[in-house]
Amino acid sequence: MGHWFYRNIVEPGKLPMFLALASFILTFLITRVITRMIRAGKGPFRNVRPGGMHIHHVVPGVILMVIGGFGAVGSSRYGAGAYIWAVVFGMGAGLVLDEFALILHLDDVYWSEQGRQSVEVVVLVASLAVLILSGFSPLGVNDMSADERQDRLSLITTLVINFLLVLITLFKGKARMAVLSVLVPFVAVFGAIRLARPNSPWARRFYRKRPKARAKATLRSYRHDRRWDRPRRKMQDLIGGAPDRPAITER
Repeated sequence: MGHWFYRNIVEPGKLPMFLALASFILTFLITRVITRMIRAGKGPFRNVRPGGMHIHHVVPGVILMVIGGFGAVGSSRYGAGAYIWAVVFGMGAGLVLDEFALILHLDDVYWSEQGRQSVEVVVLVASLAVLILSGFSPLGVNDMSADERQDRLSLITTLVINFLLVLITLFKGKARMAVLSVLVPFVAVFGAIRLARPNSPWARRFYRKRPKARAKATLRSYRHDRRWDRPRRKMQDLIGGAPDRPAITER
């Protein structure tokens, strides 16, 4: 295990990336544990409210990201400095993305249904970071040989084709698949070929005069969501905690 770690992580210079990812995941998990304890009223932790104003942990997260980012840019790729700044940046990213939904909605939706978006983003970012550590490069450039990379026309053609496939996948309303396709290009082939989501820009543009395609896309989207929504929600609840149930108003 130690030999594999040195050969695949340390030697190629991926240790800062590994440390950033590890601190990112660990910070997110610790933060979720603390916030769940605060929510349940257990333990010594409480919300930070200086002067009555609730300070969200996205604030120290942004500060840590700025410090870690500038520190990483100003340091060498190797050495203790690079490793320390990577950890600082990872911690900041964990705090910031844990409140991604708050930034997106500009509202405290941490324990609401919209708050699930934070968990989705964290899982997606962690997965992409693992793929990068595994050797995947954006738009499949790593799949090309040295001779192909020297051929500029071949390189540019590959990048353009992969980028267009990712773009089509995104326009078809498959954002997660499009992001994943940046590192695993063949995924975009399936996203570009298959029917678009019914409310996507692609469907609104190309399915207006194709009622059969629109109906088929709606049915397929319904079946997909019905099949995967419950397992996805259970996983999100396991990682980040279940959101608050909406209050029932009595009449």
